[in-house]
Formats: sequence, structure tokens, C-alpha cells
Amino acid sequence: MNLPKYTPEEPISSIATALSPAALGIVRVSGKNSIDLISKVFSRPKALVQALGNTLVYGWIIDAENNNQKIDEVMLGVYKAPKSFTGEDMVEIYCHGGLSVVTKIQGLLLQNGFRQALRGEYTFRSYINGKTDLTKAEAVQEIIESHTDASRGRAAGRLSGSLYNEIESIKQLIIDTLASIEVEIEYPEDEETISDTFDRKDIEIAVSRLQSLVDSWKSEKLYQDGARVVLCGRTNAGKSSLFNSLLKEERAIVSDIEGTTRDWLESWASFDGIPVRLFDTAGLRKTEDVIEAQGVELSVSLSKDSDLVLYLIDSENGITDYDRDFLFKSNEKVIVVWNKIDKTQNKNKLCKEDFSKIKYYCGEVFLSAKKGTGISDIVQLAKKVLTEGLNTDREQAGLGSARQKQSVEEALESVKHSLISADNNYSLDAVVQDLEDSLESLGEVTGDVTPDDVLGNIFSRFCVGK
Repeated sequence: MNLPKYTPEEPISSIATALSPAALGIVRVSGKNSIDLISKVFSRPKALVQALGNTLVYGWIIDAENNNQKIDEVMLGVYKAPKSFTGEDMVEIYCHGGLSVVTKIQGLLLQNGFRQALRGEYTFRSYINGKTDLTKAEAVQEIIESHTDASRGRAAGRLSGSLYNEIESIKQLIIDTLASIEVEIEYPEDEETISDTFDRKDIEIAVSRLQSLVDSWKSEKLYQDGARVVLCGRTNAGKSSLFNSLLKEERAIVSDIEGTTRDWLESWASFDGIPVRLFDTAGLRKTEDVIEAQGVELSVSLSKDSDLVLYLIDSENGITDYDRDFLFKSNEKVIVVWNKIDKTQNKNKLCKEDFSKIKYYCGEVFLSAKKGTGISDIVQLAKKVLTEGLNTDREQAGLGSARQKQSVEEALESVKHSLISADNNYSLDAVVQDLEDSLESLGEVTGDVTPDDVLGNIFSRFCVGK
């Protein structure tokens, strides 16, 4: 999206709710004279124009060009600049949620001076009018796309300003150091080296905090994008039963007939807060059935593109050479799941199986998918594997996008180089340049300094009504 298409203050309108039957629908407008323009299609124009900000006005949307035909009974939420989401005059029309209703209202607005809003245009106006910064704007989209309470909570932290406040605090450390250096440049004394005038303390703190932000990205990305977890195993090992148990709904057909699942199913699940794209795959076996054989190939292919494989073994029948062949050739992280443990008396024997040849063996779990025992053990072990080496502590602010990570890494590199410059006794001007470069990079995170193409990329990913 090219930013010139965004025209600040121009009256814009869009349907802000899903285009599907619902109890309520919302049509949102913003821009100069937007209240006056809506009054042309409202049954109580004077009441609307005179309404105070942050109030509701009752009435009807009417078609003035069709004998004032009543379209729908509505409530109008009136918001006046600058106390609105966009910083402009805004109105939200709360109507009944029928498709014909919301589309008719939107059509009337477009006929009476409004332009169709572009993707992310409301949030863009909020940004340019100083109502939000880029970290909060991106957090809005994160919340919309979140799959679990944990991912939503992390995004909500950024929306409330946790990342912005951390960036501003780090910037202040750098600014304070710059101020002290500028004093030395303006009023030089007789120190023999830069180290006599350059206070490293605040910059070293900035390095530590910037590094912490960079390190947070892997964890935040996991909670945003989720992980791919594939259920594999021979036919009739209980993959579909486990799939249904983890989803807490009957999504996959469960049958004692081997080869029931011939294609793969997928759905989002929560592994103790971690969003997981869970795949139920066709059972692995040699078959002459062409369709089933394709399903087996897809199962193997999906497992090779996974973050974690849950490999199910029917503990009643025991492990086979086919199981061992798959496991020993696997290049993905694997948890071995002994299913149908309620039907076997040989649990101790199963524990003695040698899995040392599995390249990325992550442990074993004993399960009865039919009775639901062992499900929590799978979830907890899978979470441990997926978060290994990651800091999942939410006490610290975390980065919310690859764009933010790149800018913070650039800032970190500049700040580190300023210390190298000081250690090598470069001029104070060289140190100043490094620190100013770091401030510019941090400014790109919050939007104080941001190229137009970056803004276009950010806001074009939003939905039309946001």
C-alpha cells in the first residue's frame, strides 16, 4: 500500500464488524465534518450536531433521497476531536447486524460525502495525530490475530505501553550520556584520554536492556505465530483420539478400522498458553491403496516441516521395526507417546526401550487417549520442549514484530560500538555519532523516525474497519 492513498482528515467510512448475520453491526466514520455529513442521513440531525463528545444519540438512519425511508433504528456514539481513537471527529453507528442493514447504511454514507476507508486507515490516523505510537498500533493487530489468552495478554502489555516505556527509558539513558559528552566537547579540560570524560555506566545498562529486548523476540514470536505439532504413528495408534482430546472437541473420525484417516486435519490448540497448529495425519504403513499411500506421504512430509512430532505407539502391540525406522531417521524433535496404556500390563518393559538412536529425542509419555489420562503430561512436556532456551517471563517488555527486532538490533550495535570507540580512544565526536545512530534506530521502533514504506507495510496488514 502506498501512503499517498491515506488522506488525513478526509471523511472515511467502513463497516467495522464481520459481514455475517449478528445481533449488532457497527459502521464507523472519521474525519473532518463527519458529524455534519451523518446528520444528512439521521432522523434527528440537530440532536446529533449538538451532541457532546463521548455521548450516545438515539434515532433512525434514513434515506433522504427516497422520501426519508427508514433504514434501521440505531444508536450513534459521538466522539469529538481530539478525544477520539483517531484524534478526529468520529461517529460509530450501532445498528442491527443483518447484512442488508449494514451494507445499506455504508452505501448511504458513501453517497453522502464519505470515502471507503482503506486497510488500517483509522489506526494510521491515530498514529499521525499522536494518539498512539507504532508499538501500540502493531499491538492492536497482534490482539486481533492472537490464538490464546497468553498471546493476547502479551500483546495487551504492548498496547498498554510496556514496550514504548522501555524504549523511552533506554533512550533517556543514551540522551543523558550524550548531554554529558556535549558538555565535554564545549568545555574541554585537560584529560589525556576519552575514558577520563566518558561515563560508561548508563551505556552499559542500555546495552544490557537492549540485549534483553532482542532476546525476547524468539519467545514473543512463539506466542504470536505458534508452533507446528504433528501427530504421527502407525495406523490405529490413536492419533485421532488424541487430536480430539487436545482440541476438546470431536473433529476427527475415530474408528477401530485401520486407515480411517487418509488425509491430514489441522486446528489451533493451546498448549498451556502456547498457540499450536496441531496436525492429525494418516497412519503410517505400507499400502496398495493409492489414496491412502498419498496420505502416508503427506504425513511424512508434514513431520519434516514440524517444530515437534508426537509419535504415537500402540503400547498393547508394542513398538515395531516400522516405528523404529521412522524414529531413527527423524530429524525433528520427537516425543514418544505410548498410547492405550490402560490395555497393557507391560509398562515397565516399555520403559526399557532404547531411544538413544533418535537424534532429537525429547522424552516419552504414557497415555490413554480413550480415558483422557496423560493428556496434561503431553501438554507440559511439549511446552517444555517448545520453550527450551527461551525466556517466557512476562515481567519484562518484549518485542512484538520482526521490524521492531531489526531496529533494536541496530540500536544495540550502535551503542556497543560507542563503547568500542571509547576504548580505542576515538574522538568524542565518534562516540556521539554512534549514540545518535542508536537513538534514530530506537525512534524507528516507536515511530518517531519511520520511512513511509515501513508505515505502509504496517498499516496495510490491518482490516478495513481498523
